[in-house]
Amino acid sequence: MRAQLFFASLLVSLPVAAFDLGGFGNIDLEKAAKVVQKVQKANADINEPQEIDLGGGIASNLLGAAPLWDNPPVQRYVNKVGRWLALQTERPDLPWQFGVLDDDDVNAFAAPGGYVFITKGLLARMSNEAELAGVLAHEISHVLRKHHLQALKKGARSELMSDLANDAIKSQGGDPRLSKLVSAGTEIYARGLDKQDEYEADRMGVVIAARAGYDPYGLPAVLQTLQSINPNDSNLALMFKTHPALGDRLSLLDGLMSESLADSEGQPDLAERFASQLKAK
Repeated sequence: MRAQLFFASLLVSLPVAAFDLGGFGNIDLEKAAKVVQKVQKANADINEPQEIDLGGGIASNLLGAAPLWDNPPVQRYVNKVGRWLALQTERPDLPWQFGVLDDDDVNAFAAPGGYVFITKGLLARMSNEAELAGVLAHEISHVLRKHHLQALKKGARSELMSDLANDAIKSQGGDPRLSKLVSAGTEIYARGLDKQDEYEADRMGVVIAARAGYDPYGLPAVLQTLQSINPNDSNLALMFKTHPALGDRLSLLDGLMSESLADSEGQPDLAERFASQLKAK
């Protein structure tokens, strides 16, 4: 950003004669200044409507890989739990949507704008509603902290600059950057977020779950369950590839929870309600 501001100030303040451009003497400096302004705009924060549109495109791609589980009662139940959790956050007005993917792999995903998915395989490993709440709150935290947007801005910046320099944004059918960002955003799920983003989502997730009235040890309980599964199980391959080691996550949470969430230990896990909701269809 400093470099962009420096070159922009040069373009505005110096006469053409001040530049020794050699073989590039025919450059249109006025057009170059406009390109710099467009690049600066592209690197600015994505606003909320853009975030929601981008997340919708990424969510559609995820659903293309694994459709929603055909179990309306469970889908309604997961949405109720998820939306109750979202109400406890600083972004309750996002159009939050939660879904269970018809996929036996063990994983969970979030997309910008309030789209959260867990797989049927992960749901089957849970024992109570507090565990469900802990996992959903972890994914909600990714949305709150805009972790995927930050990863996108890092990875897509050079391509966006190239597009702007070639005036590629002026095409019929809308801005082609959106489709490129959707594709780039979808690729993040194959390689994972930064470890620090995952640790932050763990820390925030247990706090959100406790604030919503759940036993905050739901998320650690899920991590412990997954830790006990054979690491060679193919259903866990993607999760292990895209997340930090389970032992590291549990160690960091243990320090946080013993200090900050001791007063919430007696909150319910709602195991009976969870079991009855999963049996309904």
